[in-house]
Amino acid sequence: MNSDEYEQLPTSSVAAIMTAGAIAGIMEHCVMYPLDSVKTRMQSLTHMKAHDTIISTFRDMVRTEGLMRPFRGVMAVVAGAGPAHALYFGAYEYSKEMIATVSDRDNVNYMLSAAAATLVHDAVSNPADVVKQRLQMYNSPYRSIVHCATQVYRTEGFRAFYRSYSTQLVMNIPYSAIQFPTYEFFQKLLNKDNKYNPAAHMVAGGAAGAAASALTTPLDVCKTLLNTQEDGAGKTRGLIEAAKKIYHTAGPMGFFKGMQARVLYQMPATAICWSTYEFFKYILSRVKKPIGGVAGATGGSRTLSTVVEPDDKSSPTITDLRYMMIPAAAEASPTGCSGVSSASLLIRDGSA
Repeated sequence: MNSDEYEQLPTSSVAAIMTAGAIAGIMEHCVMYPLDSVKTRMQSLTHMKAHDTIISTFRDMVRTEGLMRPFRGVMAVVAGAGPAHALYFGAYEYSKEMIATVSDRDNVNYMLSAAAATLVHDAVSNPADVVKQRLQMYNSPYRSIVHCATQVYRTEGFRAFYRSYSTQLVMNIPYSAIQFPTYEFFQKLLNKDNKYNPAAHMVAGGAAGAAASALTTPLDVCKTLLNTQEDGAGKTRGLIEAAKKIYHTAGPMGFFKGMQARVLYQMPATAICWSTYEFFKYILSRVKKPIGGVAGATGGSRTLSTVVEPDDKSSPTITDLRYMMIPAAAEASPTGCSGVSSASLLIRDGSA
């Protein structure tokens, strides 16, 4: 993988990557949450034969249940999306760097890293998704997030929160395997300088979200039935059983119910997610950081720090910094610098 790519740049800090990912996840789900509620309603087994549109579903929801009804369950998403996306982006960046050391095939790297990130993300987000979708359903009997979670646990047990986990993995692994390479493709196409570029991040994110969500809609319909258990608690136990019920109820087209709402939700949501992630990754990477240890004759060390000055074009910016691990034998010097687990900073500027 090309070491000059923007994504390999500044954020060697795991905390910065995870913080950026958490903020991005919360922003993505909260801003577009009403469309997610519409999508869930359109995928409902009891209304699968109805020829509802996005506008008519939203209008009926607000007219019969109140203005805030499309936001019901949003706090479950906030509670789940923060840690889930923090681990999601952290695992993706870490996997991408690790795989790059053994393979120079970018697309294979992106797909394997996306799969690893999805495994971690879904393990955290699945319980929140169950609570969210049960609160979004028609005539939901649950009064609040806590009431929903406790009732599901009492009546169906802990397994109910992970009944759709395997289906979600079957859906989200190909979803991520489509999304990440698509995002990276448009990044290379629109952001040739490999710098922080909000417009490029937005367009690349939107295209990635649209493509991935459209192709994985049938699995999302099955996941909705597994999460909501509309036909009775515990009656739908797996992906194949859910698929049979959907086909029996609405035929082949039942697997594409809510696809427009899903694409319209995921396209801007993914654009928001990626642009927010890249923004906070960029901001958090420009903080004051130690750039190296200077050892004295006695073997002690003192830390030198640098502050990026955006207006001073003579100073290296954070995008000009590359960290190199120097082997102990090569780094040892007569001054007494230790080469064990040391990192040297290579500063690249415009000059040769």
